Amino acid sequence: MGKVADDRYLRYITARLSAFRHVWWSLANEYDLMWEKETEDWERFAGIVTGNDPHDHLISIHNCNPFYDYSRPWITHCSIQRQDVYRTAEYTDEWRAKWNKPVDIDECAYEGNIETGWGNISGEEMTRRFWEGAVRGGYVGHGETYLHPQDILWWAKGDELLGTSPARIAFLRRILEEGPEGGIHPFKKSPMDWDVPIGGVPGEYVLYYFGINRPSFRVFHMEPGTRYTVDVIDTWNMTIKRREGTYEGSFRVELAGREYMAVRLMKA
Repeated sequence: MGKVADDRYLRYITARLSAFRHVWWSLANEYDLMWEKETEDWERFAGIVTGNDPHDHLISIHNCNPFYDYSRPWITHCSIQRQDVYRTAEYTDEWRAKWNKPVDIDECAYEGNIETGWGNISGEEMTRRFWEGAVRGGYVGHGETYLHPQDILWWAKGDELLGTSPARIAFLRRILEEGPEGGIHPFKKSPMDWDVPIGGVPGEYVLYYFGINRPSFRVFHMEPGTRYTVDVIDTWNMTIKRREGTYEGSFRVELAGREYMAVRLMKA
């Protein structure tokens, strides 16, 4: 549409929808593929939305290739589609530090089996990306693109989920809801922990996620003076096993020697 129609429609739709609590604004899906719009248009749209929403709902803009400038003052959070074929949620803590805003990876690829690479990752990989993003202090979105004999692609039409990741994502949600009230945040790691993402609240709650690595044991190095309970979490089989007793300082924990394991330390 032209500028006049764009602006009139956007003022109308913002006024109508901003009355609802469960709304957040996304100015575009893959803004950089809308070739008739320039940066000046997106900035004008942002001004219209924020100027006509008296409730200040969350607002962002979604990319295909280049990121939008998430440092813009009207943007409340980073709405990100991955740029790398393999690495996605591994960048979460880096993006948090770069823009100092919440990171929402709302397109990390989809569990499914269609032709293209954005829609044929496994349930294991989808689950791994959720855990990577969560432990690094971000948020990851789920979608599903399995071929269906009736051409019902969940990504486009909804209906029943067929994949293996939704139950594991629900398990992760349970873990997060049992965690710190202020959420999971990455924190500075010791040199001994260079090989694993860690999140939580120092001295209170620490969550290690080993992902594709599969150690048979791990020696943890915590500050002396605080005792912790230790839970070994199998993120794929969705089990939590608490080790007996409490632990302080440097201590060894036996693990399963398989992928997708996590360890949760909580102040005793």
